[in-house]
Amino acid sequence: MGLLTGRVVADYELRSSGDLFHDMFSTKPHHISNVSPQHIQGCDLHQGEFGVPGSVIFWNYTLDGKACVAKEIVEAIDVENKSITFNVIEGDLTKEYKTFKVTIDIVPKGDIDVVKWTIDYEKLKESVPEPIKILEFAINITKDIEAHHLKA
Repeated sequence: MGLLTGRVVADYELRSSGDLFHDMFSTKPHHISNVSPQHIQGCDLHQGEFGVPGSVIFWNYTLDGKACVAKEIVEAIDVENKSITFNVIEGDLTKEYKTFKVTIDIVPKGDIDVVKWTIDYEKLKESVPEPIKILEFAINITKDIEAHHLKA
């Protein structure tokens, strides 16, 4: 059973504001498709309101050239510590993972902010790969958001 559960983590040092990054993911995720259209094609609110835990968000995204969807619950938003946790409940990821939880933390490191992506997961079977491609996808979106904020 232990081989089915795991955690993958990636850090990215921002050249832009961690506050702006946190704000986009916590209260304006529907803007991400404008900033990273090659990765995110849509973000719709299905229940609740943006920026409020318990809300349900539906994503349209492209991974490895394939159109995908994900429905997730915003589990937690910690404004003070700049942390957001999403729990995927439906969509393409649930075909391979029993549980899939994403936490995005903004960690101050000297004069810069680091975006820390953590994915906690449980695979449906041992042959399912670790979600490294999803982590790389997340870092690419992070770079797109950073570039957008640096232009603004």
